[in-house]
Amino acid sequence: MGSNRFFFKVFVLITEFVIINLSCRLAYYLKGDLTEPIITDYIYFFYTFILAWVGASLFTNAYETRKLLSINAFLQSLFSTVFLQVFIVMTYIVGTKSHILSREFLAYTYLTSIPAIICFRALLLVAYRYYNSMTYTIRKIAIVGNDPSINELYNFFNSKNTTVYRFLNNLDPSLSQQEIEAMVRDEIEDIKSFCLREQINEIYMSLPLISEEMIEELSDFADDNFIYFRMVTDFNVLKRKQINVDFFGHIPILSLRKEPLRTVFNQSLKRAFDVVFSLGVILFVFPILMPIVALLIKLESKGPVFFKQLRSGKNNKEFLCWKFRTMAVNKDSDSVQATKGDKRITKVGAFLRKTSLDEFPQFINVLTGDMSVVGPRPHMLKHTDEYSQIINKYLFRHFITPGITGHAQVNGFRGETTDPSMMKKRVEYDTWYIENWSILLDIKIIFLTVWNAVRGEENAY
Repeated sequence: MGSNRFFFKVFVLITEFVIINLSCRLAYYLKGDLTEPIITDYIYFFYTFILAWVGASLFTNAYETRKLLSINAFLQSLFSTVFLQVFIVMTYIVGTKSHILSREFLAYTYLTSIPAIICFRALLLVAYRYYNSMTYTIRKIAIVGNDPSINELYNFFNSKNTTVYRFLNNLDPSLSQQEIEAMVRDEIEDIKSFCLREQINEIYMSLPLISEEMIEELSDFADDNFIYFRMVTDFNVLKRKQINVDFFGHIPILSLRKEPLRTVFNQSLKRAFDVVFSLGVILFVFPILMPIVALLIKLESKGPVFFKQLRSGKNNKEFLCWKFRTMAVNKDSDSVQATKGDKRITKVGAFLRKTSLDEFPQFINVLTGDMSVVGPRPHMLKHTDEYSQIINKYLFRHFITPGITGHAQVNGFRGETTDPSMMKKRVEYDTWYIENWSILLDIKIIFLTVWNAVRGEENAY
């Protein structure tokens, strides 16, 4: 299934590449003579436009399965994809001084390519739904057993109008394992005959019903007659959970969530990104920013330039978090969170908070390994103690290194948290980030953080 999804995504990507290429060429001819050869500058632009679209789509996860199979999910992400693509294209035009490109041509390019992509996605969804319904309709399935997972599987196939047959669905649960296996042995030849007579495509059997010897026997029978043989175990207790399967040798290991940052490779990749990014900021931005901010802070109020506070880090270990000081020195800074209109916040501090410039010293924390560029925001020790008591799985966000910015923050959950339900939503976003981490996701969050800082945020105070 995983490889099929990969090739499906590749197919969509290549098809959109072709569609946009054709749209660019159509736009070129719409704005001029049909017999006129395409100028080299326009050809370069065509491929820049196409690659910008593919890059923006990858950045906004437009090729993830959910968005490929739902036109609504795709349309919701379309604006951010187009915005990023336009930004890349405009940067190319300005950077290469491609003034030969007319506004009329650019308008035609977007008016032909974007509707074409939307139509393609809609047709893709229709084709997928038709294929999916046909796939279930033509299947003939035999289900053997009566445990909860088997019953749920039977109901699932029935809802898809699949032809499905039941065997051994009235077993007495009080029977011993030996008695159940004896009954299965008595029925197994009848099941084989039935499958051949009815041209069954797939057999699903409850795992507790069957011995290792019978597994081999039925597997060989299925292979010899081109029938898919699958075994079902009872995960009914986990039916509302996402189950992730790993293999240690030949042993399947189940976990209730994906953990991409558990592997050494991903940890090393994220750490390398953090070191390179934080070094860049410290070497090239900090020398310019630091003297200006330090002077402004000192001119307005007495006290140190930096504010240091113990925060909860990875594995809930305490670390000293650095910030530019944004408040007048006060005794409540470690226990009382900043609120809207907080009189402790200085005028310079308000500006630093609004633009997130107060967080820049935390790149020192990133370099030392206490923080990451992207991750769950570290909270005051007092908040960690309070919220871990009232919010389920609150401490799970401390499985990884905290960040200067995070998935919750770019989705509007930053700043003051007076309502526990708001903190619960923040935890949900942090949990999603931990389960879905990728280096591209980190880059996307950094981009959105900068964009939010430029346009201003309501909760930034």
